Amino acid sequence: MDVELRHLRALVAIGDEGTITGAAARLHITQPALSRTLHQLEQRLGNRLADRSTRHLELTPAGRQLYDEARAILAHVDAALAEAAAGPRPLRLGYTWAAFGPYTTPLLRSWRRDHPRVPVEVHRLDERTAGLSRGLVDVAVVRTAPSDPRVRFEALYEEEPLAALPEGHPLCGRDRLALTELFDQTIAVCPLTGTTRADLWPPERRPRASVEVRNVDEWLTVIAAGDAVGVTAAGTSHVHPHPGVRYMPVSGAPPITVYLAWPVRPTHPSTADFLTLARAAVR
Repeated sequence: MDVELRHLRALVAIGDEGTITGAAARLHITQPALSRTLHQLEQRLGNRLADRSTRHLELTPAGRQLYDEARAILAHVDAALAEAAAGPRPLRLGYTWAAFGPYTTPLLRSWRRDHPRVPVEVHRLDERTAGLSRGLVDVAVVRTAPSDPRVRFEALYEEEPLAALPEGHPLCGRDRLALTELFDQTIAVCPLTGTTRADLWPPERRPRASVEVRNVDEWLTVIAAGDAVGVTAAGTSHVHPHPGVRYMPVSGAPPITVYLAWPVRPTHPSTADFLTLARAAVR
């Protein structure tokens, strides 16, 4: 089966752009040339990859599956070519909320000391896999187990749950709170990347109201303003201290697991080395 990189690049461009016009412009080729390339790929695979019934192209299930694989393949090839031309590219580390908490700085400094030729770029991406599913990062640290079959993950360590209250809140004078004491409060919840869910509370003592936020910045803002309270992992207090937010230990909530995740097909040659260092750093 004679499939070339140009065929994969064409499919990825079509999947990203949604039209032959946009994909052709992105690849700097003519629309007829792109259509021929797609047709060649379909003929060689013996399967339709795109639905041409409307002006906006939709990938078929087979096309979507190959699109996902092609993105990973092209990312790996591009990284290898870039490294051969200019030396190792940075390893991209994604996170969604609080990175490795108190381990973040020591881990990054250890990597810099032990692997000076391979810098690490740190990116906060407010999506469930911190950019892994879209090929934006090589390794990610998240606090909800990924469900994407293209992503491998392992539980790295557990963190104590904390309550986050606005400074001056009546409950701030306590050394520790019970989770059920927050049932009559408005809870700030981030459905995409947060760890707070209604089923943390027993059914008869669940919070009466919640406010949705899109990221940790919005979460901190609504709590500091006194509009809500929150429940979070201990790592948040290390990475996101805030003068208007008081973090307090909370009992009655399970510990929060920190996961390390990476693609099934690693996209950076130093992935295994980073995983080894991260495991050692949190022991």
